[in-house]
Amino acid sequence: MAVKIVTDSTAYLSKEHCTQYDIHVVPLKVLFGGRVYKDGIDLTNEEFYNMLSKADKLPTTSQPSSGEFEEVYAGLVSQGHEIISIHISGKLSGTIESARAAAGQFPGAKIHVVDSCSTAFGLAMMVLETAQAVQQQYDSGYILHQLERMIRHTTVLFVVDTLEYLEKGGRIGAARALLGTLLKIRPVLKIEDGLIVPVSSVRTKKKAIAFMLEQAVALVNQRPCKVAVAHAQAPDERDELLGMVQGRLNIAGEILVSEVGPVIGAHTGPGVLGLAVCPLED
Repeated sequence: MAVKIVTDSTAYLSKEHCTQYDIHVVPLKVLFGGRVYKDGIDLTNEEFYNMLSKADKLPTTSQPSSGEFEEVYAGLVSQGHEIISIHISGKLSGTIESARAAAGQFPGAKIHVVDSCSTAFGLAMMVLETAQAVQQQYDSGYILHQLERMIRHTTVLFVVDTLEYLEKGGRIGAARALLGTLLKIRPVLKIEDGLIVPVSSVRTKKKAIAFMLEQAVALVNQRPCKVAVAHAQAPDERDELLGMVQGRLNIAGEILVSEVGPVIGAHTGPGVLGLAVCPLED
């Protein structure tokens, strides 16, 4: 019996990674202009952000149904596999509740549903580390222990061009206190205990990038670390951050680089730039 990995589309993993590690992805949905799109399937990032720039009304998002998870789980369970299913923070989406409800339909199967307390590039980093451990044939007990450690020690920082999208989407959490005070201010946010909270506010994106890097350097303190960088419609700033990260952090393996897609982009807007780090040692 092999261990198989399931996640959701907010990880924004590449097709190459999904194929390489046999990762199964259940898509969330974007409701835009009277149509429902499956995240990462029916709508490209370029199409989405182009639509978003012209929209009079912002899109909304929705979680997968438990039936969609059941379909994926049924195929894997029928082949005798054990499943580790890792998902977007339960405080940001109901996705994990759908996954848990689906897992309950297979009482004799080994299905471990895990709340990443994160999303996007933070989630992706956890999924890939877990998938690599599976490929190296570690047992599920060890893999789940390492995953829980990674959840506790992963820090996700990001800067948005505006809080408008997070506020209207209801995902702003404690960062709501910054509203009304952000004229020409760039808010730096982080995911803490599964929620979006403010860290700092600076005057320029360049200062925000420098601030995120310094926070990461202080957190890992020269220890080897896993690193992920993500953006939405900000390739130049992504490259700037990558260059700084490579010069300051003791990076273990490759840096995971990704672009934030429709479901998360609907809440952050274009221009978001993020950095995730996780030290390999406590």
